Amino acid sequence: MGKNLRRVVAASAASALGLALAACGGGSDDDSSTGGTSAEGTKGGTLYYLQHFPFESSDPQRIYYGVQLANWRRVFYRGLLAFPMSEDASVATTPVPDLATDTGTSSDGGKVWSFTLKDGVKWEDGSDITCEDVQYGTSRVFANDVIIGGPNYTLSYIDVEDYPGPYKATPEQQAEFEKAVSCEGKTITFHFNKPWADFPQAIAGMMMTDPYKESFDEGDRSKWKILSNGPYKVEGGTWDKNKGATLVRNDEYDETTDDPEALRLALPDTIEWQINPSDTAGELFNDRLIQDAGNDQYAITTARLAPNQMPQISGPVEERYTNVLSPYVSYLVPNSKTITNVKVREALAVATNLNGYVKALGGETAAAPAETVIAADVPGSEPNPAFANDNDNNGDPEAAKALLEESGEKLPYPIKLAYQKSPTTDKAMAILQESWEAAGFKVELDGLSDTYYDVISSPDKDVDLMWAGWGADWPSAMTVLPPLFDSRPNVSAATCGQDYGCYQNDDFEALVDQAANAEDVDEQTEFLKEADKVLGETYAYIPLEATKFNWLHGSKVTGFTTTAASSSYAELGLIGVQN
Repeated sequence: MGKNLRRVVAASAASALGLALAACGGGSDDDSSTGGTSAEGTKGGTLYYLQHFPFESSDPQRIYYGVQLANWRRVFYRGLLAFPMSEDASVATTPVPDLATDTGTSSDGGKVWSFTLKDGVKWEDGSDITCEDVQYGTSRVFANDVIIGGPNYTLSYIDVEDYPGPYKATPEQQAEFEKAVSCEGKTITFHFNKPWADFPQAIAGMMMTDPYKESFDEGDRSKWKILSNGPYKVEGGTWDKNKGATLVRNDEYDETTDDPEALRLALPDTIEWQINPSDTAGELFNDRLIQDAGNDQYAITTARLAPNQMPQISGPVEERYTNVLSPYVSYLVPNSKTITNVKVREALAVATNLNGYVKALGGETAAAPAETVIAADVPGSEPNPAFANDNDNNGDPEAAKALLEESGEKLPYPIKLAYQKSPTTDKAMAILQESWEAAGFKVELDGLSDTYYDVISSPDKDVDLMWAGWGADWPSAMTVLPPLFDSRPNVSAATCGQDYGCYQNDDFEALVDQAANAEDVDEQTEFLKEADKVLGETYAYIPLEATKFNWLHGSKVTGFTTTAASSSYAELGLIGVQN
């Protein structure tokens, strides 16, 4: 979460710029929400879910968008544990049992965790969910040349070496993995190489240990297949990346094995999940919700209101409007393979006009300037000295030009910037382009609209600078800095994972190791503060903004709220429609 995430989570989630990763929760920017909910929902009817971007996979071990982690936990994929739907943030970030009978038993100082599966939990095909399904799902994350894009914390913790995942493992390698993640009847036991005190939070927010049925697995060809164990299933079993799907009730789901009030009310009989990945879809969806006619009265959306739509939020429309602080921070990542000169990266940071950028996003209702990549409500968050500048976040092109001249590079210095394209983000990136070009850069804007994070994860991408968004996967900077900048679990021949810039720094990784082995959370946090300073000194990232969300929903939607467990998106498990 992290997706900002979470989440926890904490990562995305998303800004008007696009989707942040992970799933961490947040609250209102003023500790209140203006959005209303209509009458209490009852079971029945059809909810319309309007989404303005495609997901990158429907495979649970590959899912990392905060909104997808949060929403799909309510409809398709149950894990050992889950975060509840409470509007109390402390409750919503405390794991509760889901497929497991309890929240786990820890031993050996937090290096061993065991969970027992409930009786009677089934896949949509009627087969039982077994310990071996959890073991197999956990193994798939190690095949990071095939199962690309999801969280990979387990690679650093599970006590196994040289394990390539289930597709390429020798019998000996597979046997070693099955000792580290072992099954005895319905009890699965995880053996770690170091303490993992907050493992329950990790598996509640992420899907990296979710069960997966081996006979259903076709590797990369499973990218859009869904085998549900939740209250809904997809008609036809396959998600359409650019269209979505119709969700209908899963007859094999038994709510007596669940905790519906805490985890998923599953009120609508049908959810029409409609995806339109066009550049203008977000604004069109919200224009329709402002008008509130026909089926749009029963609709919610992932699209934030655009700045030009905010003046229309008055009168009855305002009763259906919610503004909340999200758990996500957006930032820029230099490609360490193409921008090798630290002075060049520093010049980019110094020239960045954060105030103009935030204004283009919609101003204070949309975002606030950030001075670190760690969200403010995560322990360890403090302004990074490299970015706590004295230019009031307006950028200083003249000072940046001097740095660029010191770099010894030929000017103008060419930069290709990748970002998630939309009318709002086009304007925001143009503000950055203007300030950078005044400093001596020549900037090419490369807005991507079909797919994004899988592109910028590639080691061979034709990009020099990338927009990204992230939120803590649970309330710890360990779910921010290591997943984004530790090269060891991230980088392979096929991907740089969430280390989008393919960054590698021995000093940073040594501090991460010290944090991972710290005796308590406070000591861990201090190591991570030092690690963030190393990132600032090398300009491994440039913080942009702390994201705020502006949501609108139809007048016949019931139970609309956001929670920490939903990454400040609509809490799908509570939502119904008037019949």
